[in-house]
Amino acid sequence: MKLATLRGESRDGDLIVVNRDLNTGVRVPNVAANLQAALDNWAVAEQPLADAYEQLNTGEMPDSFPIVTSDLTSPLPRCYQFLDGSVYPNHMAVIRKARGDSLPEDFYEKPLLYQGMSHEILGPYEPLLLPDDAPYGVDFEAEVVVITDDVPMGVSREEASGHIKLLGLLNDFSLRAIIPPEIGRKFGFMQGKPANALGPFVVTPDELGESWNGGLLSGRYVCELNGERFGELDPGRDNAFDYLDLIVHATLTRGLCAGTVIGAGALGNEDRSTGTGCIAEKRAREFLETGEAKSPFMNFGDVVRLEMFHDDGRSMFGAIEQTVKRA
Repeated sequence: MKLATLRGESRDGDLIVVNRDLNTGVRVPNVAANLQAALDNWAVAEQPLADAYEQLNTGEMPDSFPIVTSDLTSPLPRCYQFLDGSVYPNHMAVIRKARGDSLPEDFYEKPLLYQGMSHEILGPYEPLLLPDDAPYGVDFEAEVVVITDDVPMGVSREEASGHIKLLGLLNDFSLRAIIPPEIGRKFGFMQGKPANALGPFVVTPDELGESWNGGLLSGRYVCELNGERFGELDPGRDNAFDYLDLIVHATLTRGLCAGTVIGAGALGNEDRSTGTGCIAEKRAREFLETGEAKSPFMNFGDVVRLEMFHDDGRSMFGAIEQTVKRA
Protein backbone atom coordinates (compact mmCIF):
# COMPACT_ATOMS: atom_id res chain seq x y z
CA MET A 1 0.00 0.00 0.00
CA LYS A 2 0.93 3.66 -0.30
CA LEU A 3 0.59 6.29 2.40
CA ALA A 4 1.01 10.05 2.74
CA THR A 5 0.35 12.88 5.19
CA LEU A 6 -1.89 15.91 4.68
CA ARG A 7 -1.19 19.13 6.50
CA GLY A 8 -3.61 19.37 9.38
CA GLU A 9 -4.18 21.11 12.69
CA SER A 10 -1.82 18.66 14.36
CA ARG A 11 1.91 19.14 13.79
CA ASP A 12 2.02 15.45 12.78
CA GLY A 13 -0.55 15.96 10.02
CA ASP A 14 -3.34 13.62 8.94
CA LEU A 15 -2.58 10.14 7.64
CA ILE A 16 -4.11 9.23 4.27
CA VAL A 17 -4.06 6.06 2.22
CA VAL A 18 -3.17 6.72 -1.44
CA ASN A 19 -4.08 4.65 -4.48
CA ARG A 20 -1.59 2.88 -6.73
CA ASP A 21 -1.52 5.75 -9.25
CA LEU A 22 -0.75 8.32 -6.53
CA ASN A 23 -3.67 10.55 -7.49
CA THR A 24 -6.48 9.64 -5.04
CA GLY A 25 -6.49 9.44 -1.26
CA VAL A 26 -8.71 8.86 1.75
CA ARG A 27 -8.41 9.79 5.43
CA VAL A 28 -8.44 6.90 7.90
CA PRO A 29 -9.02 8.48 11.34
CA ASN A 30 -10.68 5.29 12.57
CA VAL A 31 -7.37 3.45 12.02
CA ALA A 32 -4.73 6.04 12.95
CA ALA A 33 -4.63 9.82 13.14
CA ASN A 34 -1.10 10.03 11.72
CA LEU A 35 1.63 7.80 10.37
CA GLN A 36 3.51 7.59 13.65
CA ALA A 37 0.36 6.33 15.38
CA ALA A 38 -0.03 3.67 12.69
CA LEU A 39 3.59 2.55 13.10
CA ASP A 40 3.23 2.46 16.88
CA ASN A 41 0.47 -0.10 16.45
CA TRP A 42 1.37 -1.58 13.07
CA ALA A 43 0.25 -5.13 13.85
CA VAL A 44 -3.29 -3.83 14.34
CA ALA A 45 -3.31 -0.97 11.81
CA GLU A 46 -1.76 -2.75 8.82
CA GLN A 47 -4.78 -4.77 7.70
CA PRO A 48 -7.36 -1.94 7.88
CA LEU A 49 -4.96 0.30 5.96
CA ALA A 50 -4.47 -2.44 3.36
CA ASP A 51 -8.25 -2.87 3.07
CA ALA A 52 -8.67 0.85 2.45
CA TYR A 53 -5.92 0.69 -0.16
CA GLU A 54 -7.65 -2.10 -2.05
CA GLN A 55 -10.96 -0.25 -1.96
CA LEU A 56 -9.29 2.87 -3.33
CA ASN A 57 -7.80 0.92 -6.22
CA THR A 58 -11.17 -0.62 -7.12
CA GLY A 59 -13.01 2.70 -6.87
CA GLU A 60 -15.15 1.55 -3.94
CA MET A 61 -14.12 4.21 -1.41
CA PRO A 62 -16.88 6.85 -1.19
CA ASP A 63 -14.92 9.40 0.88
CA SER A 64 -11.90 9.48 -1.44
CA PHE A 65 -10.60 12.73 -2.92
CA PRO A 66 -8.07 13.85 -5.57
CA ILE A 67 -4.51 14.28 -4.30
CA VAL A 68 -3.20 17.86 -4.44
CA THR A 69 0.53 17.44 -4.00
CA SER A 70 0.99 20.92 -2.50
CA ASP A 71 -1.28 19.84 0.38
CA LEU A 72 1.12 17.05 1.33
CA THR A 73 3.78 17.41 3.98
CA SER A 74 6.43 14.94 5.06
CA PRO A 75 4.93 11.49 5.67
CA LEU A 76 6.61 11.79 9.09
CA PRO A 77 6.88 15.51 9.93
CA ARG A 78 8.98 14.43 12.90
CA CYS A 79 10.22 11.05 14.06
CA TYR A 80 11.84 9.60 17.13
CA GLN A 81 15.05 8.64 15.38
CA PHE A 82 16.87 9.19 12.08
CA LEU A 83 19.92 7.03 11.35
CA ASP A 84 22.03 7.45 8.23
CA GLY A 85 24.71 5.18 6.86
CA SER A 86 27.16 5.24 3.98
CA VAL A 87 27.00 1.96 2.08
CA TYR A 88 28.32 3.12 -1.32
CA PRO A 89 32.15 2.85 -1.28
CA ASN A 90 32.67 4.79 -4.52
CA HIS A 91 30.95 7.86 -3.08
CA MET A 92 33.00 7.82 0.11
CA ALA A 93 36.30 6.89 -1.52
CA VAL A 94 36.21 9.68 -4.12
CA ILE A 95 35.32 12.39 -1.62
CA ARG A 96 37.93 11.27 0.89
CA LYS A 97 40.64 10.88 -1.74
CA ALA A 98 40.06 14.45 -2.89
CA ARG A 99 40.82 15.72 0.61
CA GLY A 100 43.83 13.44 1.07
CA ASP A 101 42.03 10.89 3.19
CA SER A 102 41.02 7.26 2.75
CA LEU A 103 38.28 4.88 3.81
CA PRO A 104 38.45 3.48 7.36
CA GLU A 105 40.44 0.24 7.50
CA ASP A 106 37.35 -1.64 8.65
CA PHE A 107 34.97 0.01 6.16
CA TYR A 108 33.97 -3.31 4.56
CA GLU A 109 33.62 -5.05 7.92
CA LYS A 110 31.45 -2.61 9.88
CA PRO A 111 28.87 -0.16 8.45
CA LEU A 112 29.24 3.56 9.01
CA LEU A 113 26.14 4.90 10.78
CA TYR A 114 25.31 8.11 12.63
CA GLN A 115 22.25 9.54 14.37
CA GLY A 116 20.99 12.74 12.80
CA MET A 117 18.32 15.40 13.25
CA SER A 118 14.80 13.96 13.43
CA HIS A 119 12.62 16.43 15.34
CA GLU A 120 11.86 18.24 12.07
CA ILE A 121 11.57 16.53 8.69
CA LEU A 122 10.70 18.85 5.83
CA GLY A 123 7.94 18.11 3.37
CA PRO A 124 8.86 17.34 -0.25
CA TYR A 125 8.17 20.90 -1.44
CA GLU A 126 9.27 22.87 1.61
CA PRO A 127 12.35 25.10 1.22
CA LEU A 128 15.54 24.68 3.19
CA LEU A 129 15.85 27.89 5.21
CA LEU A 130 19.33 29.05 6.20
CA PRO A 131 20.79 32.31 7.56
CA ASP A 132 23.40 32.31 4.78
CA ASP A 133 24.33 30.21 1.76
CA ALA A 134 27.82 30.59 0.29
CA PRO A 135 29.86 30.09 3.50
CA TYR A 136 28.01 26.85 4.29
CA GLY A 137 28.60 24.80 1.15
CA VAL A 138 24.95 23.74 0.76
CA ASP A 139 24.59 20.32 -0.84
CA PHE A 140 21.78 17.85 -1.48
CA GLU A 141 22.12 14.10 -0.97
CA ALA A 142 19.89 11.69 -2.89
CA GLU A 143 18.89 8.75 -0.71
CA VAL A 144 16.37 5.98 -0.20
CA VAL A 145 15.17 5.25 3.34
CA VAL A 146 13.38 2.46 5.17
CA ILE A 147 11.03 3.00 8.11
CA THR A 148 10.76 0.37 10.82
CA ASP A 149 8.36 -0.75 13.49
CA ASP A 150 9.72 -1.55 16.96
CA VAL A 151 12.97 -3.48 16.55
CA PRO A 152 14.42 -5.32 19.57
CA MET A 153 18.07 -5.19 20.49
CA GLY A 154 20.36 -7.75 18.88
CA VAL A 155 18.30 -8.79 15.85
CA SER A 156 19.70 -11.01 13.10
CA ARG A 157 19.56 -10.19 9.38
CA GLU A 158 16.65 -12.59 8.96
CA GLU A 159 14.75 -10.97 11.82
CA ALA A 160 15.60 -7.45 10.60
CA SER A 161 13.85 -8.01 7.27
CA GLY A 162 10.49 -8.35 9.00
CA HIS A 163 10.84 -4.98 10.69
CA ILE A 164 11.08 -2.91 7.48
CA LYS A 165 7.52 -1.65 7.00
CA LEU A 166 7.86 1.26 4.57
CA LEU A 167 10.30 2.74 2.06
CA GLY A 168 10.61 6.31 0.86
CA LEU A 169 12.72 9.01 -0.76
CA LEU A 170 15.06 11.32 1.18
CA ASN A 171 16.97 14.51 0.50
CA ASP A 172 19.59 14.68 3.23
CA PHE A 173 20.93 18.23 3.04
CA SER A 174 24.58 18.67 4.04
CA LEU A 175 26.54 21.85 4.76
CA ARG A 176 29.90 20.80 3.37
CA ALA A 177 31.90 23.73 4.69
CA ILE A 178 30.75 23.07 8.26
CA ILE A 179 31.05 19.27 8.43
CA PRO A 180 34.87 18.84 8.20
CA PRO A 181 35.67 21.23 11.07
CA GLU A 182 32.97 19.58 13.19
CA ILE A 183 34.37 16.11 12.51
CA GLY A 184 37.88 17.44 13.15
CA ARG A 185 36.91 18.20 16.73
CA LYS A 186 36.45 14.42 17.27
CA PHE A 187 32.86 14.71 18.45
CA GLY A 188 30.74 14.01 15.38
CA PHE A 189 28.79 16.71 13.56
CA MET A 190 25.60 18.59 14.30
CA GLN A 191 25.39 22.02 12.67
CA GLY A 192 26.52 20.57 9.34
CA LYS A 193 23.31 18.52 9.04
CA PRO A 194 20.18 20.72 8.92
CA ALA A 195 16.65 19.40 8.40
CA ASN A 196 16.29 16.75 5.72
CA ALA A 197 13.16 16.03 3.65
CA LEU A 198 11.06 12.98 2.83
CA GLY A 199 9.32 12.37 -0.49
CA PRO A 200 5.52 12.72 -0.51
CA PHE A 201 4.62 9.01 -0.54
CA VAL A 202 5.91 6.03 1.43
CA VAL A 203 5.12 2.49 0.32
CA THR A 204 5.16 -1.03 1.71
CA PRO A 205 7.86 -3.36 0.35
CA ASP A 206 5.33 -5.55 -1.52
CA GLU A 207 4.46 -2.57 -3.76
CA LEU A 208 7.99 -2.51 -5.16
CA GLY A 209 7.99 -5.97 -6.72
CA GLU A 210 11.32 -7.32 -7.92
CA SER A 211 12.93 -3.88 -7.47
CA TRP A 212 13.12 -4.66 -3.75
CA ASN A 213 15.34 -7.64 -2.93
CA GLY A 214 14.62 -7.55 0.79
CA GLY A 215 17.66 -5.48 1.65
CA LEU A 216 18.17 -2.90 -1.10
CA LEU A 217 16.03 -1.12 -3.72
CA SER A 218 16.86 -0.94 -7.44
CA GLY A 219 15.50 1.51 -9.97
CA ARG A 220 16.23 4.74 -11.84
CA TYR A 221 16.94 7.56 -9.40
CA VAL A 222 17.01 10.93 -11.18
CA CYS A 223 18.63 14.02 -9.64
CA GLU A 224 18.18 17.46 -11.18
CA LEU A 225 19.65 20.79 -10.12
CA ASN A 226 18.03 23.95 -11.47
CA GLY A 227 16.27 21.92 -14.16
CA GLU A 228 19.41 20.19 -15.46
CA ARG A 229 20.17 16.49 -15.10
CA PHE A 230 22.77 15.95 -12.38
CA GLY A 231 22.66 12.20 -11.90
CA GLU A 232 20.72 9.11 -12.90
CA LEU A 233 21.71 6.35 -10.51
CA ASP A 234 20.71 2.88 -9.37
CA PRO A 235 20.62 2.50 -5.55
CA GLY A 236 20.66 -1.28 -5.93
CA ARG A 237 24.24 -1.44 -7.26
CA ASP A 238 27.79 -0.92 -6.01
CA ASN A 239 26.97 -1.22 -2.31
CA ALA A 240 29.08 -2.65 0.51
CA PHE A 241 26.09 -3.14 2.86
CA ASP A 242 22.31 -3.06 2.77
CA TYR A 243 19.51 -1.97 5.11
CA LEU A 244 19.54 -5.30 6.93
CA ASP A 245 23.20 -4.78 7.79
CA LEU A 246 22.42 -1.27 9.03
CA ILE A 247 19.60 -2.50 11.26
CA VAL A 248 21.77 -5.28 12.71
CA HIS A 249 24.55 -2.76 13.35
CA ALA A 250 22.19 -0.22 14.94
CA THR A 251 20.64 -2.75 17.30
CA LEU A 252 23.88 -4.13 18.70
CA THR A 253 23.39 -2.27 21.98
CA ARG A 254 19.85 -0.86 21.73
CA GLY A 255 16.43 -1.42 20.26
CA LEU A 256 14.82 0.86 17.67
CA CYS A 257 11.44 2.46 18.25
CA ALA A 258 8.61 2.37 15.73
CA GLY A 259 9.03 5.10 13.15
CA THR A 260 12.83 4.93 13.01
CA VAL A 261 13.99 6.23 9.61
CA ILE A 262 17.18 4.68 8.23
CA GLY A 263 19.07 5.95 5.20
CA ALA A 264 21.86 4.20 3.30
CA GLY A 265 23.73 7.40 2.48
CA ALA A 266 24.21 9.43 -0.68
CA LEU A 267 24.05 7.33 -3.82
CA GLY A 268 27.25 6.65 -5.73
CA ASN A 269 27.67 4.25 -8.65
CA GLU A 270 31.02 3.15 -10.03
CA ASP A 271 29.99 4.04 -13.58
CA ARG A 272 30.89 7.71 -13.93
CA SER A 273 28.42 8.20 -16.77
CA THR A 274 25.56 8.00 -14.25
CA GLY A 275 26.57 11.30 -12.67
CA THR A 276 26.41 11.74 -8.91
CA GLY A 277 23.85 11.89 -6.11
CA CYS A 278 25.37 14.99 -4.51
CA ILE A 279 27.48 18.00 -5.46
CA ALA A 280 30.40 17.06 -3.20
CA GLU A 281 31.18 13.90 -5.16
CA LYS A 282 31.07 15.78 -8.47
CA ARG A 283 33.43 18.41 -7.08
CA ALA A 284 35.76 15.69 -5.78
CA ARG A 285 35.88 14.07 -9.23
CA GLU A 286 36.64 17.43 -10.82
CA PHE A 287 39.44 18.09 -8.34
CA LEU A 288 41.03 14.68 -8.88
CA GLU A 289 40.86 15.04 -12.67
CA THR A 290 41.77 18.72 -13.17
CA GLY A 291 43.06 19.98 -9.82
CA GLU A 292 40.07 22.29 -9.43
CA ALA A 293 36.54 21.75 -8.08
CA LYS A 294 34.43 23.81 -10.47
CA SER A 295 30.80 22.94 -9.69
CA PRO A 296 29.34 25.40 -7.16
CA PHE A 297 27.39 24.35 -4.12
CA MET A 298 23.77 25.47 -3.84
CA ASN A 299 22.91 29.12 -3.25
CA PHE A 300 19.69 30.93 -2.44
CA GLY A 301 17.17 30.31 -5.22
CA ASP A 302 18.68 27.03 -6.40
CA VAL A 303 16.23 24.14 -6.81
CA VAL A 304 16.94 20.43 -6.42
CA ARG A 305 14.53 17.76 -7.67
CA LEU A 306 14.79 14.06 -6.79
CA GLU A 307 12.59 11.23 -8.06
CA MET A 308 12.89 7.46 -8.43
CA PHE A 309 11.19 5.39 -11.13
CA HIS A 310 10.19 1.81 -11.81
CA ASP A 311 11.41 0.19 -15.03
CA ASP A 312 8.07 1.03 -16.67
CA GLY A 313 8.47 4.73 -15.87
CA ARG A 314 6.09 4.95 -12.90
CA SER A 315 7.19 7.11 -10.00
CA MET A 316 7.89 5.08 -6.88
CA PHE A 317 7.52 7.79 -4.23
CA GLY A 318 6.62 11.00 -6.02
CA ALA A 319 9.15 13.81 -6.27
CA ILE A 320 11.08 15.98 -3.85
CA GLU A 321 11.53 19.52 -5.17
CA GLN A 322 13.15 22.02 -2.84
CA THR A 323 14.56 25.55 -2.99
CA VAL A 324 17.23 26.99 -0.75
CA LYS A 325 15.98 30.25 0.80
CA ARG A 326 17.14 32.79 3.34
CA ALA A 327 15.64 32.27 6.79
